[in-house]
Amino acid sequence: MNDLLIEAVDLTKVYGSGDAAVSALRGLSLVVRRGEFVAVMGPSGSGKSTLMNIIGCMDRATSGRYVLNGQDVSTLNKSQLAAVRNREIGFVFQSYNLLPRFTALKNVMMPLLYSRENHSTEQERERRALAALEAVGLRDRAHHRPNQLSGGQQQRVAIARALINQPSLILADEPTGNLDTKSGQEIMHILQDLNRKGATILMVTHEAGIAAHARRALHVRDGVIEWDRLNGARMEPGWEGGQER
Repeated sequence: MNDLLIEAVDLTKVYGSGDAAVSALRGLSLVVRRGEFVAVMGPSGSGKSTLMNIIGCMDRATSGRYVLNGQDVSTLNKSQLAAVRNREIGFVFQSYNLLPRFTALKNVMMPLLYSRENHSTEQERERRALAALEAVGLRDRAHHRPNQLSGGQQQRVAIARALINQPSLILADEPTGNLDTKSGQEIMHILQDLNRKGATILMVTHEAGIAAHARRALHVRDGVIEWDRLNGARMEPGWEGGQER
């Protein structure tokens, strides 16, 4: 099996046209191998959010090539992107995005209900959701609603929901942004544990201390990768996930 999970080549993204055109990405290239834990950093307006939207199949690049888990998704239409997004990617958001009237269990089960490829029974969906909650240490909170959970517990439910379809990639957008330091550290330990068990994680963060939990960090500025490093060793922008130039 090809160990490349993400291969993005010369991505550009232009918003508007003519004199009003703004280039959010300027020929950015990125490779992420299976099993990596990568933190993406950068100031506001750097292009990191645009990059994550493209990697998350929520938007398409203006030009360039993007291959996710062996499939070229560069030219897919919106419905095709939605299918790839549901099948391949588990999302963890800063604001948790839990449905307030549903229990933790029901929230975790939601992606299974939207999957066209999932034909499991209600009993099987519940079993899988309970296993996902157990993986984040919240099986005993399965029947609690979000307002009965702390912020850290809500984010753990969100992580369990991201795991339920066994995605190729976990995409975490500022996963500790709404949490206190202790809860944030707990979330990072969970993500590290998932990575040790084989999960591939791409995480956006503004905090260097949070990025330090990842195995690899890169910094985006003005639509390109400014630097890319592994275990504290600075890499050139063309580094490809395993070898220094």
